[in-house]
Amino acid sequence: MVATEQPSTSSLTEATRAVVRLARMLEHASTELTLPQYRLLVMIASGDQRASKLAGGLALSKPTVTAVVEGLVERGFLVRSEVSSDRRAINLSLTAAGYAALAATDAAMGERLAGVLDHCVDPDGAAAGLAQLGIALNKVIADQMADGGK
Repeated sequence: MVATEQPSTSSLTEATRAVVRLARMLEHASTELTLPQYRLLVMIASGDQRASKLAGGLALSKPTVTAVVEGLVERGFLVRSEVSSDRRAINLSLTAAGYAALAATDAAMGERLAGVLDHCVDPDGAAAGLAQLGIALNKVIADQMADGGK
């Protein structure tokens, strides 16, 4: 369902500031992964295994993605493999250590988010709103990717 009425400017400003503060708070919840590393592992675990597709989905430059991937490979969280049908392409897969780091980070961030939601008047409603925001973000990113990453 698409909203027909835009929230007020002050509501959007407050929501924007809250999302930014929440992202920072969640980033600090993880001791094992940086936010870019976490986002990359989430995408790969979700099935986006081609290195060439990750930059657009993460809204990061290709050199940045390359550096993040290299760091995760060095730490034993990712492995690279060749794509038999395309010698230039590389598939990325999480190792057992990568899945463990992702699970630990999910747990730490989830615990931190639960602590914030406990302070909401309607914790379940706030969690549902964040889930809706996640769905909307996925649609926006898919649209941008279909439009050449713009």
